[in-house]
Amino acid sequence: MAEYDLTSKVGQYLDRHLVFPLIEFLSGKEIYDENELLQGKIDMLQNTNMVDFAMDEHKKLNKTEVVPEAMTKKREVVVMNLKDLLVKIETITVALESEDFKNFTLTTRDGRALFEYLKTNFGITREMVDDLYNYAKFQYECGNYQEASEYLYIYKVLDEKNGMSAQWGKLASEILLQNWDAALEDFKRLKEVIDGDSFSSPLKLLQQRTWLIHWSLFIFFNHPEGRDKLLEMFLNQAQYLNAVQTTCPHILRYLTTAVITSEKRRQLLKDLVKVIQQESYTYRDPITEFIECLYVNIDFDGAQKKLRECEQVLVNDFFLVACRDDFIENARLFIFETFCRIHQCISISMLAEKLNMTPDEAEKWIANLIRNDKQLKQLDAKIDSKEGHVIMGTQAADVQQQVIEKTNSVLQKSQNLVWSMEKKLHSNRPAMQEPFSMMWGYD
Repeated sequence: MAEYDLTSKVGQYLDRHLVFPLIEFLSGKEIYDENELLQGKIDMLQNTNMVDFAMDEHKKLNKTEVVPEAMTKKREVVVMNLKDLLVKIETITVALESEDFKNFTLTTRDGRALFEYLKTNFGITREMVDDLYNYAKFQYECGNYQEASEYLYIYKVLDEKNGMSAQWGKLASEILLQNWDAALEDFKRLKEVIDGDSFSSPLKLLQQRTWLIHWSLFIFFNHPEGRDKLLEMFLNQAQYLNAVQTTCPHILRYLTTAVITSEKRRQLLKDLVKVIQQESYTYRDPITEFIECLYVNIDFDGAQKKLRECEQVLVNDFFLVACRDDFIENARLFIFETFCRIHQCISISMLAEKLNMTPDEAEKWIANLIRNDKQLKQLDAKIDSKEGHVIMGTQAADVQQQVIEKTNSVLQKSQNLVWSMEKKLHSNRPAMQEPFSMMWGYD
């Protein structure tokens, strides 16, 4: 399954701390050599302050209790730097914890007013606020994400100098803490800043959106509303679909999975098929090929084969493993509905084979669908248990669905036009700050 593992591609656009969960997930999957994964983890830890974690991984890899002297010395440096930072932020942290300041925050949320209050009543300077940012960054590098998140939030309120970097750091911290509601709010704020930027070049904005797309995967596949947000962002906003097609077509795996498992899948399917066809020469995997087999080539045998492969891809993908059962159920429904639209009379045993089910399981599954699925009710499907057939009735055109599809098409074209105009207007403006990880010296 290494052929279909996207960790190396996705990892290029993630902060190194966000890559650790992906490597932990791969451990034990027997896709890669376990020692190579441990060594890779140690290499990534070299540029962080998570020295104790690096020592533990070194002991595990080398089966020893002895650690290199360089690690021991680095730990001493980290402890010393932490003590220095604690001294520097002592004045401002005392001010922030005071009852007077807490009471004042109840009267205003304006960052300038809050800073002026701290300056007047506690002698706080801009340099002290910068120290607070450095401390938050340091704690993040130590893996103390809760404390990093709290201080980055305070810094963002009091100062805008490193506001973009702080916002990326806050988002990363909430993701690593698995605070999905807070992460979604931080994601929205960051997206608003990027989308509202009228000064950066299209290339810089493309880079920012590419990073945001990859970080959003953690939220979209963990938050209850995540997959709907993903579809709204990738299919209805031209600038993000353009980013996917231009820099990261591998994201089509996640877009396809979201469509297949969405309640609105029928409305989005036509747009998805179009994008998959356009990008088939740059990216393919069993999940995108399943859609291609079923809706482009009308190849049911091919779709059946790809569905089996999809199961293996899903269980070995960090973001999609929890979607496996939902995906398989809906993919079978796709096969069944498409088959029903083409044939008037279908053998249950043959259909069971294409769905990777036994005939009895298939009959029960189909009977349940006919009772509950609105689309199948329109097809007037009935089961003839004696003959072992599913018989289709008259198929009427769904006028409402046609109107919806035409409206979505007009909306998509309008958004593409607006995006093209904005691209031409702002192509020569100065660039904005780099993403959080890049500003902190990451590759």
